[in-house]
Amino acid sequence: MASMNGFRRSLWRAVCSLAGGLTVTGQWRSGGGRVLVANHASHADTAALLAAIPARSGPVFAAAADYWFDVWWRRALISGLAGGLPVRRGEHGGYAELVEAARPALEAGRTVVIYPEGTRSTDGSVGEFHSGAARLARDCGVPIVPVGMLGTGDVLAKHGQFRATPMEVRFGTPIGASEVLDAAQLRQAVTDLLDAGPVAVRRSPTWQAVRRLISGNRCIAIGFAWGFAEAISWPIMAEMVLVFFGVAEPRRIPTLAASITAGSVCGVLVTSALARRGVRAPAPLTTPRMHAAARKHLRSGASGIWHQALGGIPVKVYGRAAGELDLPPVRLAAATLAERGARMAGCAAGILVAERPLRPVIRRLYGPYLGVTATVFTVTLRKIVRAWR
Repeated sequence: MASMNGFRRSLWRAVCSLAGGLTVTGQWRSGGGRVLVANHASHADTAALLAAIPARSGPVFAAAADYWFDVWWRRALISGLAGGLPVRRGEHGGYAELVEAARPALEAGRTVVIYPEGTRSTDGSVGEFHSGAARLARDCGVPIVPVGMLGTGDVLAKHGQFRATPMEVRFGTPIGASEVLDAAQLRQAVTDLLDAGPVAVRRSPTWQAVRRLISGNRCIAIGFAWGFAEAISWPIMAEMVLVFFGVAEPRRIPTLAASITAGSVCGVLVTSALARRGVRAPAPLTTPRMHAAARKHLRSGASGIWHQALGGIPVKVYGRAAGELDLPPVRLAAATLAERGARMAGCAAGILVAERPLRPVIRRLYGPYLGVTATVFTVTLRKIVRAWR
């Protein structure tokens, strides 16, 4: 059972992380069974609570038997992934069945989660609380914990579509069995938690540092320097500035793309001038086949650099070939500006489209994002170099 609870918590923590992120506030006090009451705006409430409640507390959820247990696949879902307790809704027999289902779990030291509204809210307001949760806590002699759920209704609203939005679980102070409030007072306790402030949003320290790094004119300097260095010797393609840094502040992506283009043009002209004088800057991760192909493309003129856009050959190779072929600098600059500008504009547009749905995840998990993108780039670069051997 403990391993299953641990699996559920790990699973739902991962899901919540991808669904916009989850922040847990308030202190969870371990030890003994308890009843937990929360507002209910979404099916995402259960996922967030499973991610927030420690696995050792063995959370189980009182679930409407007429919905969750009437079809086999919903029954398997609620039992396997949430530990559901089937409870009939309505006036006849509902509380008796709740006690029958929940008492063994409470006596075993588990946490029984109840949504006292009985159904999901459609407008975000907190509905009237039924009395079952308060009665259960008193009759079983366990404390009751009010909880405020924020943001879950935006993630998966009733009859709505999924949206990646930050969520927060706010644990209130446990209320002893002898002090258990009535339903109206419990509702007020939950409402007070919701009114304590907006959803707390977690941000990656790395993401915040990168945003500061590319603020103001530093954005232009970084883009220009990277584009210039890559056009001479630096082995990491200039577009990775947009991938690594641009997504931290999408509004800076067009500026970065323009400054990279300017730096790349200047770098190509410098590389060409050096090659014209017999000076060859180091060109790591390039192959003789790349250099031969670049010279072939440029024999017909500077416009041959357009082959660089999709060919996988670094732009510095074309800069060296242009110098060896003694191409006119003005024509080389114009062709490079057009080709590099078009390539950067295309990359910038693609990144702007791709990062938008991933923005909530990237802002929280920016460090892992950098690790994944760097790994993908490294693997792809190795394949490109191998293909040109």
